[in-house]
This record gives sequence, structure tokens and C-alpha cells, in this order.
Amino acid sequence: MFDGQFRAPIEKAVRPIGLALRKTGMSPDHLTMLGILVAIAAAFAIGSGALRGGLILVIAAALPDMLDGALAKASNSASQRGAFFDSVIDRVTDSVLFGGVAWYFASTKSPHMALLPMAIMGVSSLISYERAKAESLGLNAKGGLMERAERIIVLCIGLLFDSLLVPILWIMLTLTVVTAVQRFVQVWRQAEVSSKTQEKREVRQVRRMTRHSARSSRRQLSVMSRQRRRSRNG
Repeated sequence: MFDGQFRAPIEKAVRPIGLALRKTGMSPDHLTMLGILVAIAAAFAIGSGALRGGLILVIAAALPDMLDGALAKASNSASQRGAFFDSVIDRVTDSVLFGGVAWYFASTKSPHMALLPMAIMGVSSLISYERAKAESLGLNAKGGLMERAERIIVLCIGLLFDSLLVPILWIMLTLTVVTAVQRFVQVWRQAEVSSKTQEKREVRQVRRMTRHSARSSRRQLSVMSRQRRRSRNG
């Protein structure tokens, strides 16, 4: 939801910051690594019970993650390798942060309560997998009520109002499950349509390949014909 509605305005707002960061000589990967290091510090703060300090560090960890894309565009260094690296680090960051919450619950509350943030992390991984698998099949699986940005925002609210952290996480888990179901249904419907049109696509592809092969054959024959004429005239 956040990714679809607010990404464009945010990217426009941080574009000047990306241009400024380009002058420092930093690379997008540097910002990505800085983000995971701050996230690890946030996890330790949360796990030790310093929830307000953890909140500040979670926000600080989100800033490099928001700016690395702007820097990549400003420095014209966007690449598939960078996008892959950023995506992997995002998953690691989520695991570290919710691991910190689980550590906090296991230390201060019931050890069984530590399963709540782990359940959120498990369903979140399913959401990420659904999108990755759908895109590998040429389908779309974006959107939903509780994407990564929403999870980080809701986690920050829970850290700010620590007495509400447990109910907030239950709400997050519920909405995360809803998002996983939404994406599954979305891809399922697209795949159904895709299966009906797959044969037509394959026919069009065969026709394109046939035309391309015919053109290549004509070019080759034309080249051979010119070479023969040259050899005769020579």
C-alpha cells in the first residue's frame, strides 16, 4: 500500500539529498551496509529493554535504506546487482529487528510470547517469496495492507508505546496474514488468465522466430550472392 501510493512523492523529495550524497563519493552499497549496522544496534537496544533507544535506531536504520535508491539514481549507478543486494539486506534487517523484539519478550515476558514476532517474520518472508516467485513468472504481486514499510512504521509505534507493543504486534500479524492471502489471490487470478493466453503467446513467439529466421536466411543468401558476383568479376 505504502509502496504504491507514496513511493513516487518520497523519491521526488529525497532526490536532492541523493545529489548531495553523490558529491561525498559514497556508493549506494555503503548506505545499505550502514543501514544494516544501525539495525543490528537497534536490535540489541530493543532486546536489552531500551525500547525508546531502539525506536530512534530503527528510524536511523530506515534513512539509509530510503536514500540508497536516490543516490543510485543520482550517481547513475543503479544496477541489478545493487537491487539484489538491497533486497537481501532488507530481509536481513527485518529478521534482525524482529529477532530483537523476540529477545525482549523472552527476557521480560513469557518465552512463548517470543513466537509472536517470529510468526510475523515468517509470514513476512512468505509475502516476499510470493512477489519474487510471481515476478519470475512474469506476473505482478505488489500491494497489500501490510508491506515492509507499513511493518516498520507499526513496529515504531509499538516501540513508542511499549504498553501497547503486544496488541500492536497481534494486529500486525493479522494484517500481514491478510496481505499474504491478498497476494496469493492476486497471483492466482493472474495465473489463471495467463494459462488461457499462454498458447496464443507461444504461437506469436513461434511466428516471430520464424520471421526472424527467414530474414536471417535472406540476408545470408544475399551476402553469399554478392560474394559470388565479386569473385566472378575479380
